[in-house]
Amino acid sequence: MSDHERHGPGTEPAQPTNEAARPPANRPPAHRPPADGPSRVAPAASGLPAAPASPAERFLARSLGPDGDPLARGDLLLADARPAATPRRRADAERNRAQILAAAERLFAEGDPRTVTMDRIAKAASVGRATLYRSFPDPSSVAVALLDEHERLLQGQLVYGPPPLGPGAPAGERLAAFYLAMLDLLEKHLPLALGAETGPERFRTGAYGFWRVHVRTLLVAHGTEDPDALVDTALAPLAPELFAFQRRDLGLPVERIGASLAAFARGLLQSGVRS
Repeated sequence: MSDHERHGPGTEPAQPTNEAARPPANRPPAHRPPADGPSRVAPAASGLPAAPASPAERFLARSLGPDGDPLARGDLLLADARPAATPRRRADAERNRAQILAAAERLFAEGDPRTVTMDRIAKAASVGRATLYRSFPDPSSVAVALLDEHERLLQGQLVYGPPPLGPGAPAGERLAAFYLAMLDLLEKHLPLALGAETGPERFRTGAYGFWRVHVRTLLVAHGTEDPDALVDTALAPLAPELFAFQRRDLGLPVERIGASLAAFARGLLQSGVRS
């Protein structure tokens, strides 16, 4: 029977179909990258979780290595999990951030960090208040961002550098070297430290968490009976307010402070002696 006879007069014959080529109705649409380029979210590496979203999770991820060793992977920075911005918006945001940080660093260096306000930072950076608040909630967070770059260098030396600051030296020598390195950082960037890491806020910064992990690791390696109770006491001499008092009010040279802290560290963690 012909097609014309099968379909009747005035009816077009059915077109042949290829069922294998027809996509299923419930198949999800093919993924297409955004027009401005691939997402900045990195896929999870084999055996590693996806990039954490919160600052606390990012800090733990870069501080805790395999099998719970806090320093095994070092200061690992995972990909930011925010959506990608257009190149133009990224460039504008980076330029504004650079202006804000440069202006804030001048203000913190000029006088009492407590007098630095968001209004002063916005005016000095020639940006609007809304632009400033999109990046930073308060002056302390601006100081934290400035100090962060300097602290990251020290973090890298603690994990990857040569002994005694890096791995390979006795715990007491590493603690002494850490004290000296921190005093050098405070001497160079005290206004920023006073603006970022004073009072209760000091204990909530990511940097303090890193220092705490590092010193606790040294206490554990030495065999200290209760490292959790001792670690904050060991970090107390590095409080920015204390260093400012010693340098400005007492007039103690940084070398004298450093020699005292190095002796304290070696006494606390004497090589071969368990506390």
